[in-house]
Amino acid sequence: MKVLAPLGYDLVLEVASEETGGHSHAGFGAGAKPQFWIGSGKPVRGQVHFAFTAKDRAAVRALSSGRAESRRQGQRRPGTTPHYHQNYFGAFVLDPDGHNIEAVCLPARVIISPR
Repeated sequence: MKVLAPLGYDLVLEVASEETGGHSHAGFGAGAKPQFWIGSGKPVRGQVHFAFTAKDRAAVRALSSGRAESRRQGQRRPGTTPHYHQNYFGAFVLDPDGHNIEAVCLPARVIISPR
C-alpha cells in the first residue's frame, strides 16, 4: 500500500491464509506494530473510506502530491475544513482500487489549567 508511505506506514506483518484457516491478512503501521489491517475475503462493493492521522501538514501534502491523478477525479486537495474543526487540515485521494484515503492533521489541543 504505497499510498500510505507518506504517513510513515509500511507493511509490518503478513499472515498467510494457511495460518488463519482461509484468509490472508496484512498489517500496516509505523515501526514494528501494525495499526491498520486488511485481509482477503469477499470483494468490497462500492467505495470505502479510510482515514489516517498524519503527524503534520507536510505529511498530508506528501500523500496528496503523490496522487495527482486523484485530484482530477474529484478528490480534495490539502487544506483546512473549518466545518469539521477549526484546525482540521486534510486531503483525500483514491488508492489504486478506487477507495477513498484521507489523511488529516489536527494539532494537539492546548489545555490551560487554572492555577
